[in-house]
Amino acid sequence: MWIIPEREIAGLMTREAAFDAVEKVFAAMAAGDAWNFPVVREAIGHADALYGFKGGFDRAGQVLGLKAGGYWPNNLATHGIINHQSTVFLFDPDTGRPHAMVGGNLLTALRTAAASSVSIRHLARGDAKVIGMVGAGHQAAFQLRAALEQRAFEKVIGWNLHPEMLPNIAGVAAEAGLPFEAVDLPGLRDADVIVTITSSFAPSLMADHVSPGTHLACMGTDTKGKQEVEAALLARATVFADEIAQSTGIGEAQHAVAQGLIAEGAIVELGAVINGTHPGRTSDDEITLFDGTGVGLQDLAVASAVVRRAIEAGIAIEVDV
Repeated sequence: MWIIPEREIAGLMTREAAFDAVEKVFAAMAAGDAWNFPVVREAIGHADALYGFKGGFDRAGQVLGLKAGGYWPNNLATHGIINHQSTVFLFDPDTGRPHAMVGGNLLTALRTAAASSVSIRHLARGDAKVIGMVGAGHQAAFQLRAALEQRAFEKVIGWNLHPEMLPNIAGVAAEAGLPFEAVDLPGLRDADVIVTITSSFAPSLMADHVSPGTHLACMGTDTKGKQEVEAALLARATVFADEIAQSTGIGEAQHAVAQGLIAEGAIVELGAVINGTHPGRTSDDEITLFDGTGVGLQDLAVASAVVRRAIEAGIAIEVDV
């Protein structure tokens, strides 16, 4: 079995490689060649932590495994480490033997950013110039860097519940040589693309904060009860998802479906757009919304790519099991 420690991930996985891995696995899911297993996510009754498992099998890519981990909200303050902690385990699909154990913290950040950027490439208007950010935490910087590579953006605008955190995304805009403007929520009407990345259980972005023709990548809702955007916004939009079952169960669509504003059958897998079996955006006035809940197959795809790169570079650690 190969071990790829967390410390090696930054030198092995690029945004481009993460994008390619996620795009391919979304396409495989839509083609019926890859599927996710039911998610386990539980409060463990200790350290206020949520812990769980996401797994699946990609028959097209011959990748089988799971990610174990979760959210420890006191980590940063108490232990000086990030609150999200995870490890990916891969298995040989022919024999079931362990193949690799891979540090999953940076990979989770990269694959989440890759998913929203895949949606921007396939669904945003080609002439999009202004990108808006709702959220300015640790993950927001990853999201913005990946998103900026998908269109010739000329300006970044952003809102955060705690404005003192906005320098996190202002700094990314500066890296890209773009101006940044802090706005109130109605000011997001100026955005052609909006990425939401918060941990909110109450909507911030309302339907009237979004202009016709906008593409939204809603990336923060991954648990029952969470909500970043008003359910009425989904009723105005064409809704796409990484996986429809997760979207309606733990994603943004859970609220719109429960309120009868949209039907589960109206949600489209993003992979169908990648495969060309769905047209995606059909007009410049259409609002498109990607409900990115984060599926196990994303983690397996990027972890498998890292293992290949680590073995080629001679830095993977081989152990007997």
